[in-house]
Amino acid sequence: MINYPQIDPIAIQLGGIKIYWYGIAYLVSFALAWILARYRAKNFGYDWNNETITDFIFYCALGTIIGGRLGYVLFYGLIITYHDPWFPLKIWQGGMSFHGGLLGVIGAIYLFSRKQKQNFITVLDFAAPLAPIGLFLGRISNFINGEVFGRVTTLPWGMVFPNADALPRHPSQLYEALVEGVLLFMILWLYTRKSRVVGTPGGVFLFCYGIGRFVCEFFREPDSHMGFILFRQLTMGQLLSIPMVLLGLGILLHCNKKTNC
Repeated sequence: MINYPQIDPIAIQLGGIKIYWYGIAYLVSFALAWILARYRAKNFGYDWNNETITDFIFYCALGTIIGGRLGYVLFYGLIITYHDPWFPLKIWQGGMSFHGGLLGVIGAIYLFSRKQKQNFITVLDFAAPLAPIGLFLGRISNFINGEVFGRVTTLPWGMVFPNADALPRHPSQLYEALVEGVLLFMILWLYTRKSRVVGTPGGVFLFCYGIGRFVCEFFREPDSHMGFILFRQLTMGQLLSIPMVLLGLGILLHCNKKTNC
């Protein structure tokens, strides 16, 4: 068993002002996405200036935060909201959903595309390799906060999390950081280094993320207020990932039959 590193979730405290690692992760991920977006725009034929890129990241940031919170409330927090109607507004208590954030970003990119008179699918392809940055830092923040921990394990790297019981558990946040962050970034970055059929980078993202999340959920403890959703085996995260896999596969099959999707 490995000792869980006790890291204060509060990175900086100045008087009554508290800055959490989770908030820093969001800021850093958007900053890194801006840097990589500039690189992609310069080297992959996107005629975007710095102002356009900044607008793009701003739209994506709003979509991530608003969609992530609404998604959590709809997918995971309806029971909590039933007992506490003000829960959706209590963002300081945490609770963000990737699947909700994804829908929020797609909506934000649609609005951005219309404003900039850009092809919606092309902009989605542009965004695909940038998303794993936030996924990686978000999972690291989950680990620091000791939340969304894994299931009980006898493996030597099991950890006892302070917000759980005294049993060693999978550090599933780190599994997800490696799969959804590092591995997915490498796949998408290498895949998009060459010109691809329009739509396929987005399809690869949906398919690979869905598969990775589905597998990682087998090591992650289901939300205590929800438990398993289907067949006493599948979690909400897995059920939400299945449509992503099917949609991503459908996009790839469809687009590879055409010169332009």
